Amino acid sequence: MLNPSRRLLAALVASAALSAPAFGADLVINFDDLNPDKKAAFDAVVAAFQEANPDMEIEVNNQDREAYKTAIRNFLTADAPDVAAWYPGNRMAPFVNAGLFEPISDLWESEGLNESFASIMPTMTMNGEQWGVPYSYYQWGIYYRADVLEELGVTPPETWDDLLAACTTIDEAGKDCFTIGTKFLWTAAGVFDYLNLRTNGYDFHNALTAGEVSFTDPKVVQVFEHWKELVEPGHFVENHATMSWQDALAPFVSGDAAMYVMGNFAIGAMTEAGLTEDQIGYIPFPTINPDVPRAEDAPADALFIPSGAKNKENGKKFLAFVATPEIQTQWNEAIGQLPPNANATVGDSKFLQQGFETLSTAAGLAQFFDRDAPAEMAKAGMEGFQEFMLNPDRLDKILERLDKVQQRVYR
Repeated sequence: MLNPSRRLLAALVASAALSAPAFGADLVINFDDLNPDKKAAFDAVVAAFQEANPDMEIEVNNQDREAYKTAIRNFLTADAPDVAAWYPGNRMAPFVNAGLFEPISDLWESEGLNESFASIMPTMTMNGEQWGVPYSYYQWGIYYRADVLEELGVTPPETWDDLLAACTTIDEAGKDCFTIGTKFLWTAAGVFDYLNLRTNGYDFHNALTAGEVSFTDPKVVQVFEHWKELVEPGHFVENHATMSWQDALAPFVSGDAAMYVMGNFAIGAMTEAGLTEDQIGYIPFPTINPDVPRAEDAPADALFIPSGAKNKENGKKFLAFVATPEIQTQWNEAIGQLPPNANATVGDSKFLQQGFETLSTAAGLAQFFDRDAPAEMAKAGMEGFQEFMLNPDRLDKILERLDKVQQRVYR
């Protein structure tokens, strides 16, 4: 492991590499995923575009996702590429508001993306303009050990009362109802998102992450009261604050925990750890308020054109290529996720098919708390969620603290 000074040096070198001028390149793309399957899929798309445009000189800079998050503001202002990977929703807002991203509403209109990307269009829209092209998204929900539930005589829950009853049966059998690893905080945000979406609905959830509703609002308090019904009886694994999401797979794989609120990207890790797909089931998070239409967490990844790009027309040409049903199908088959283009083909995996059905019938698609809320609010919120899971008796103090952060961040 690198010591802190060497890590800093490595980050600076990486940032400098992304900021370095690209002499003579007709298209410069900065991407943010070095995981082997994600990198290979992206490289294949670039190769296909290069084959279709043999006279275009293309330069690609790919970087670890966490380092990229630090580097992006520097390269957008210093020497912008022609295409940059980033996230929709409020995560793009700082760059949109700072004038660092180029609006591409004309591309959406000319390529018919208003129709083919209709379900995800709201997350790509700000100030009446569209700002990027999403290339992939995926569902969240509850993944469960189908064999464990069957052994215990538990039916996958559809309502909140069903879920509480299932957890009681699972706990009485000496197992944990839910595994989770909150060491890196964002997993707890997934639980909060669903509790709020199911209790108060999509519009209220968006109003909260936009700073229009306070955390001490009675409707938000009600969300945490529901959460207490899982926390106080001990329905989550112990020591979750010491575990990453990967660490939390261990009790799920061993059968000591029956359920996991997680994104579909975890399926690969589950099967690599020895589970078969038949042992794993998926359900949308259960209904809490039957009068609230079902919305889902569906984080998306997208490509943007920086306003400082030297080759904007080539950047648009690449984004139009990425938006086609064929490329959307190819890219997402390779990484096991869902194509945002409604005319693309969904992979054969039962989880992708279930996810597509879940998302295509949802009343709204949230981007996830740490993308829907500004960075400072997201950090404070997720710290509060973890603290609540460890000490639910501190709820009032946690919510009052989040109100103060909210007032500072939004006002």
